Amino acid sequence: MKIGLIREGKIPPDKRVPFTPKQVRKLLDLYPNDLEFKVEPSPIRCFSDDEFVELDIQVDSDLSDCDVLMGIKEVPIDQLIPNKTYIFFSHTIKKQVYNRKLLQAVLKKNIKLIDYEVLKNEKGERTVAFGRWAGIVGAYNGLWTYGKKTGLFDLKRAFECFDRSEMDLELKKVQLPPIKIVVTGTGRVGKGVLEVLHTVGIKQVAPKEFLHQYYDEAVFTVLSSADFNRRKTDGGFDKEEFYADPQKYESHFLKYAEVSDILMAAAYWDSRAPRLFELEDISSEDFNISVIADITCDIHGSVPTTVKASTISDPVYDIDRDSFEILPAFGKQNSISVMAIDNLPTELPRNASEEFGQQLIENLIPELLKPSSKILDKATIAKEGDLTLEFMYLKDYVNEIVE
Repeated sequence: MKIGLIREGKIPPDKRVPFTPKQVRKLLDLYPNDLEFKVEPSPIRCFSDDEFVELDIQVDSDLSDCDVLMGIKEVPIDQLIPNKTYIFFSHTIKKQVYNRKLLQAVLKKNIKLIDYEVLKNEKGERTVAFGRWAGIVGAYNGLWTYGKKTGLFDLKRAFECFDRSEMDLELKKVQLPPIKIVVTGTGRVGKGVLEVLHTVGIKQVAPKEFLHQYYDEAVFTVLSSADFNRRKTDGGFDKEEFYADPQKYESHFLKYAEVSDILMAAAYWDSRAPRLFELEDISSEDFNISVIADITCDIHGSVPTTVKASTISDPVYDIDRDSFEILPAFGKQNSISVMAIDNLPTELPRNASEEFGQQLIENLIPELLKPSSKILDKATIAKEGDLTLEFMYLKDYVNEIVE
């Protein structure tokens, strides 16, 4: 099997890669009779072409002889090679309108599309993801934003750090007054946030104490869904019911917004579930949050102030508390500053790629080398010019005409 690592073509470009040069070398040594690799040249990839060449890995712009083509972000339609197997994050499984044309092109070009996002083990758990690194970079950016807004400290941008070690050195500059930071989410992303807050040395407290106690140092709390959602009828909470039928619930997050200075949103959000708060709530004098790091970056989603994604080159915008209009970053003293970058892991691409590649070595490569794989079948969105059974629900989405 010949695997091609494609150059990222989406704009803005992503610096990540599925495998590092050392990981490709490791795979070639592990499977000398089963695997070949070819790397498409890239001027922006976090690992240079020379780093691959130095390990005797072929770098070539012609990938037409590859069986499997692997990237990270969506592949531009004009770069898709017909009749190939592609593996990347397609961002189509939630019927994302902006990628409808991409999925239409995949079907038209007879491409077999496997999506990392739906690679799961027998228990239904995702096996490859960048979530932890989104949490790490998102939390760092949240602190960077607070430092800029208050003038209390000045950090390098995350992407200016060579790797995680340099980022951790930067975090030693963080000097916080006795503020309160509220974190939503306890999954991979939330755990990444915690790594950064613990590195800074911020004390973690329970939600109840967070609400009712005063501290003479900065503290943070982590909220699970049960902490800020309640059943509309009686105020109770049942986890299974909430995930199955979230419309029966309402948010009571505002009590945390009254005592918090920074919100780091790292919880997966179902569009049927209540939002954390409504946009009108930010005009209240009781709404104390001034910095929001929306790591989930669901536009008009769980965090209503996230009205657009920000970018690595322009990471923050402000929302006016009265008019709800977008302002330049830190443009007004009492506005809310929002960091909502939608490709956070690419700010620490070497670390993120290394961990992702290891997940692929453990969970994807063995499946690719099997004569048949149920795991890959379930992660395959399209093949032979049609949607697979698992993704037949996308048929109406695909058939809609794009102007």
